[in-house]
Amino acid sequence: MNYKTQALVAAALLSLSLSSQAAEPIKIGVSGPFTGGSAPMGASMRDGVKLAVADINAAGGVLGRQLQLIERDDEAKNERGVQVAQELINKEKVVATVGFINTGVALASQRFYQEAKIPVINNVATGSVITKQFEKEKDNYIFRTSASDQIQAKMIADEAVDKQKYAKVAILADSTNYGQLGREDLEKVLASKKITPVAVEKYNIKDVDMTAQLLKSKQGGAQVVLTYGIGPELAQIANGMEKLDWHVPIIGSWPLSMGNFIDNSGKNGNGARMPQTFIQDGNTPKRKAFIEAYQKAYKIDRIPSAVSAAQGYDSIYLLAAAIKQAGSTDGEKVRAALENLNGKVEGVVTTYEKPFSHTDHEAIKPNMVVMGEVKNGRVILGK
Repeated sequence: MNYKTQALVAAALLSLSLSSQAAEPIKIGVSGPFTGGSAPMGASMRDGVKLAVADINAAGGVLGRQLQLIERDDEAKNERGVQVAQELINKEKVVATVGFINTGVALASQRFYQEAKIPVINNVATGSVITKQFEKEKDNYIFRTSASDQIQAKMIADEAVDKQKYAKVAILADSTNYGQLGREDLEKVLASKKITPVAVEKYNIKDVDMTAQLLKSKQGGAQVVLTYGIGPELAQIANGMEKLDWHVPIIGSWPLSMGNFIDNSGKNGNGARMPQTFIQDGNTPKRKAFIEAYQKAYKIDRIPSAVSAAQGYDSIYLLAAAIKQAGSTDGEKVRAALENLNGKVEGVVTTYEKPFSHTDHEAIKPNMVVMGEVKNGRVILGK
């Protein structure tokens, strides 16, 4: 084989190697609880993510490569979330991860992505501290497409105190990081309105009897119950109020929209109000198409957690736009692109225009969130 032939063979092999490398899929982690009480949120998020990936791949993928999801069930447990993060980073070599439903799991897990310089888009967890956990470092790899508890706490307090004119409020919050950090945010906003709750009560995950907490609230003269918790226990609050023949409104954080609150509370859940980034009503062509695609793909009428599904879907489109703009899957370049996205990204929650900056990693702003209300097994836009 002469030199010229050797050179041609080497060039051909290099070309083959580069083309096979270019064709390798882009691995994206999906971390959330797909079992347990938080599963409606986790599964809905994952299914929204899968719809977005299917759409993007059908259109040719990103950088000429298909997106590949690597799903892991974190079981809503902090220690499991940590294991999942390390596995996705070290074994699966993901270029980014989307997900995190539970604030505690996010706070325990995302430090590993920060250290590895791999972007994370929290698409359901709402604890206010989540995107601020590493804000003092030179670069922050933690982003979010859900409404933070700072936004939600203000909306809850505004609804109860300013709009509904209640002066006596009770707070019932679960004992998780999510419930307690949310309660703190809520108490801060109420204090700014010169309102001190007549009762601040805590309960645990899987509690089925809220009588003691509700009695303290009722005896304190509460005119409204403000909640921070997850669906199944929230239903116990609504059902417990009915048993006590105590009929005051429930206003709380967004999980009051979950299917397992609505189904388990039945008529007792009617009238519960909560902040929402997305309501399953198809009021724009993009939203209508998304709802219909979800129903067709998963053979279901009501999305178990419509907010989770929509925010999951949008998180993938924002990530794909950043990878495309960066022209790379390198974590530092993708982070920089997320912080300075060019052009608009059409999602189902909203159309995003410069959703992030170097100092602001919150895609959802207060004007994008509405108040929803439970009515006869569905969530509708609150009047």
